[in-house]
Parts: sequence; C-alpha cells; structure tokens
Amino acid sequence: MDPYLEGSLWTTVHSHLSGEIARQLSPKLRPKYLALPMERFVVAVPEGVSIATASVYPDVGVSRTTVTETGTGATAVLSAPQRIATVLPESIPHITIEIQDVKHRRLVTAIEVLSPYNKRGEGREEYLEKRARVLQSTAHLLEIDLLRKGLRLPMQKPLPPGHYFVFVGRAHDRPLTDVWPIALDQPLPTEIPVPLLPGDPDVFLDLQQALKNVYEVGSYDLALDYTKPPEVPLEAKEAAWAAERLRSGAS
Repeated sequence: MDPYLEGSLWTTVHSHLSGEIARQLSPKLRPKYLALPMERFVVAVPEGVSIATASVYPDVGVSRTTVTETGTGATAVLSAPQRIATVLPESIPHITIEIQDVKHRRLVTAIEVLSPYNKRGEGREEYLEKRARVLQSTAHLLEIDLLRKGLRLPMQKPLPPGHYFVFVGRAHDRPLTDVWPIALDQPLPTEIPVPLLPGDPDVFLDLQQALKNVYEVGSYDLALDYTKPPEVPLEAKEAAWAAERLRSGAS
C-alpha cells in the first residue's frame, strides 16, 4: 500500500479500485455470476478542510464603518473585518461491488472498499446499518480497509496489529470472520477468497495487482507529491521505511 494515497485523492482511488476489482473478477465469475459496481452518493462535510478564497483577508482600507446619506437620515453600514469561506457539504460517490447470480439476480457477495466517510461520525453509523443488513442476510461480505485513519470495524475481540485489513465474512460461518492484517511494509494479499453460492468454489482477488493497475492508470505518480510527508501522518518507524523506499526509487 502507498500511504500517500490515503489523503485527499482517496475518493478517486476508491472509485478506480472498486471498478478494477469488478473488472478483475468478472472473467473469473462467468458464466454464472456478474460483478456489478453499484454507485450511490453520500453527502458529507469534509474533515479538517481549510478552504481559501480570493478575499479571505480584505484590505484594511475596506474594513471600516461607512456612513451614507439618505433622504431620511444617515445609515451606518458595518463591513465585516474578515471574509472566511465556510465548509460546504459535498456529494461523495461510494461504490459497492455486488456479485449476483445471473439466473435470479440475487446478491451473493458484497465487496466494500471502505472510505473515510465509512469510518467516522454519521457516515460510520450509516455504514454499520447497511453492514448489519448484509450480515443478517444470506449474502457473503468482503470488506477492504486500506485506510489507517478512523475507526475499525466492530469485532467481538480486538483486531491483531496491522495498518490495513481485509475481512471475509461467509454467510454460513457467522459470526466468525476471516481477517487479514496487513503491515505497511508488507505486500497486499494476492489471493483473497471471494465466496459464492454453496457448491461453487471461491474465486480469488489479487488486491496487490488491482492497486498496481489503479496506480498506473490513474497516473498517481504525477498526482502525488513525494517530496512532502503524506497527508495522513506516519509513525516514526513507518516514516523511516517510507523515506528509504523513496530514496531507493521503489514504487
């Protein structure tokens, strides 16, 4: 995982990665299943956003009280000492990959790539409600958390150490869930099982290859500024590892 992807560009990474996962799985699922990216939009307030405008700090000469003469007397007009942009809610696309059987078009497996919205505040509550509906159904659930920031998925026991996680919850094994903890300096899993209907073998997702393809197609090497620290700070040990990778020219 590239920790530089976890910042303000994550919305595009999320969209590209979800589409790439569907693209990778589709030929493995034929002819019995479909992998369909289902897009919806959520409205969220950006966290920790500072928005600048051309008039954030007006000239001193403008910030003064003026008096205008009218036919009935003088009117005082008080100019605001500063103009600062407010934070506006923004519409954020969120994509769920639904694996459906061709014959009945029923949901067999839901694949979720978590976003910052899913891991904090009202967005987390909304996601947990959606998650609960899947967990109470006959569908399997695969969740991919490639974000260090925010709350983790609720489990009955503490999760093992890891910067990133993959969760595979098979309908017939609930409440037990298979968990893959991933350290920053480890490659992403290349054989994540994607469960299907009883009697059909799993297909496998190469998450590392999917992210590699997204990075190349999205030209993130041009979009990211590797001369600065990542937007989501690293611990000292991980920062040293990242710095060494950058010095050696590793991708």
